[in-house]
Amino acid sequence: MNRYGVSLLAAAAVFSPYCGAEYGVSANRILLGQAAVFSGPAAQLGIQMRNGIKAYLDYVNERGGVHGRKVELVTEDDRYEASSAAAASKKLIDEHRVFALLGYVGTPTGAAHLPVVTQAKVPLVGMFTGAEILRVPFNRYVFHVRASYYDETEKIVEQVVSTGGKRIAVFYQADAYGEAGRKGTEIALTRRGMAIHSSGTVERNTVKVEDAVKSISASEPDAIVMVSAYTSCAEFIRQMRKAGSGATFYNVSFVGSKALADALGNDGSGVAISQVVPFPWGSAVPVVKEYQQLAKKSGFADYNFSAMEGFLTAKVMVEALWRTGKNPTREGLVDALEKMHDVDLGGFYVGYSPKNHAGSKFVDLTIIGRDGKFLR
Repeated sequence: MNRYGVSLLAAAAVFSPYCGAEYGVSANRILLGQAAVFSGPAAQLGIQMRNGIKAYLDYVNERGGVHGRKVELVTEDDRYEASSAAAASKKLIDEHRVFALLGYVGTPTGAAHLPVVTQAKVPLVGMFTGAEILRVPFNRYVFHVRASYYDETEKIVEQVVSTGGKRIAVFYQADAYGEAGRKGTEIALTRRGMAIHSSGTVERNTVKVEDAVKSISASEPDAIVMVSAYTSCAEFIRQMRKAGSGATFYNVSFVGSKALADALGNDGSGVAISQVVPFPWGSAVPVVKEYQQLAKKSGFADYNFSAMEGFLTAKVMVEALWRTGKNPTREGLVDALEKMHDVDLGGFYVGYSPKNHAGSKFVDLTIIGRDGKFLR
């Protein structure tokens, strides 16, 4: 029987005696929380992640929810600032009393969220970051859906070297996120007997890239690995091209691909971005077709990689909720996730175990075309 064939009326009769022993769970609702950036220069990252999550939850709820309970989402804005992160998670856990968390965005914020989440023992699924500091040491309560930045930078370096590039520079955000990408690039280059050719940094939530442009441009690199948010990356690319650089620009997925393309406009042609989810405009992968249909239905037809990632994150969470059973607990959700081995979400696979919460190692490369559209 289709799991969404359960009627809400019948479900209410079955679950009415259940009081909701766990926070965030009642007879007819499971409440999930998302702390992410919804304001400021990086706002589109959180907004699109939320759009993807909501598109799938809308679909699930239309069909009676999970075991008769609607799955609802409440959000808090951490502004992509570490100083605001802990309070946002505490509010979700202590005031909203959510059952579980999903769709967090960012490395520096993630590092500040994690102690709160871990101490409260609240499961967190799908962080929009690939940083090692959020993966090592292993955390029982954190489950990743995307590949790591080490996976992404390895793919980028492999591509540059295979096309004859030798001088590889790094432009990175001066925080834990930027350092994760810089370190990943260094590891990939060392593996090939190479070193970072030059580097430059930018402060988070600013576009002060002049010093980085000056130092990197002077070194005349063949390619530049970029590890920052879309506003600063767009400004860096513009200024580098004005300085006469002929380098190829490679961004990691966190940049926010659609937001970067929009910010660059006509200056975006030829800029490359590594991706950790399937191409959201394709038609060959079943989960992409599902995403397109449901996003359009929910009013989020501006397809993009960030929303695609949110959609996949929601699918992982919902699948785990089904497997947790009719009387869900947080520990039961963790156990259910750890038993999800090589689960097919529709052509995109995730797998967890009691010792591995990495989820996926999928990485693809895309390029912004002349019309702002993405090419594979």
